Amino acid sequence: MARLELKNVTKRFGEFVAVNDLSLIVEDGSFCALLGPSGCGKSTLLRIIAGLEEADVGQILIDGVDVTHVHPAERGTAMVFQSYALYPHLTVADNIGFPLSVAGAGKEATAKRVQEISQLLKLEELLSRKPGQLSGGQRQRVAIGRALVREPKIFLFDEPLSNLDALLRVQMRLELAKLHRQLPTTKIYVTHDQVEAMTLADKIVVMSKGEIAQVGSPLELYQKPSNRFVGSFIGSPAMNFFDCATLDTKKGRVTLQNGAELDMRGSNAQPTSIGVRPEHLYICDSKRKDAIGTGHISLIERLGALSYAYIDSDLGELAIQVDPSSEIKVGDRVEFGVMKDQALYF
Repeated sequence: MARLELKNVTKRFGEFVAVNDLSLIVEDGSFCALLGPSGCGKSTLLRIIAGLEEADVGQILIDGVDVTHVHPAERGTAMVFQSYALYPHLTVADNIGFPLSVAGAGKEATAKRVQEISQLLKLEELLSRKPGQLSGGQRQRVAIGRALVREPKIFLFDEPLSNLDALLRVQMRLELAKLHRQLPTTKIYVTHDQVEAMTLADKIVVMSKGEIAQVGSPLELYQKPSNRFVGSFIGSPAMNFFDCATLDTKKGRVTLQNGAELDMRGSNAQPTSIGVRPEHLYICDSKRKDAIGTGHISLIERLGALSYAYIDSDLGELAIQVDPSSEIKVGDRVEFGVMKDQALYF
């Protein structure tokens, strides 16, 4: 296992700044996800850690040792690629054992280690097959096995599940979670899928335009996003946002664009907008008089245990979590309110 530290790392491609003065610490044994939209710099950062790209500025330290200019093979890292990158002419056993063969390990030692890895990843019955005879999930397990065989200090995953269908992604997430419990080696996992990040990682680094937007646990990022970008990127459906029209700090009231007021006493914020999760909005019944807006239901998304109503309202388009047994329907005019103390101020 190993502790990773990045100090003021910057990487440019011509005029484009892919990573901008980024500093980060990943503790020993942590499962850290780099999360963000396409083009935010997360894969570039992973390649810099691996040594496949060289930083223009900054340092990479593993267990306190500066590896900024160390050859990739000597950093103690192993990378699992999005495309699997398996050798099509080699068997599963030979693909897994290839890094040891290149390093000059003996046949007996390599075979023993391949057997250990194949048992861990449930690949024993596939060792004689070639990649073309495997499913996507099996190929990905082989790619992970090839990374494991060298016993690296740090595992690097570059969107390893993006080529799999939805069911296989769920299965592989479970496999990766189990693997981390069995082998709590430091892992850095790049993804644009927040579900992957939230379910696998104990630490998430949200990136935007080459910089860190926020670092925290999955729950921290969901409950206490530090800015509007993080609030909008984490959560599905996305957080609802309402622009503020006026703010009365003495009375602790904020007025929204439609004239509705919200009580924000207890908050020190000077907000320009307010964010509310879909589960923290509710559709008002005739007995309640605390509505902040009104609109017409444009879509109802029924997902079994959960349902969401999408509303064209006087505060813009928004999503509200509703009771799956609710009798509301598309076209209904409804009023909605905010649960007490659940608004976030930006």
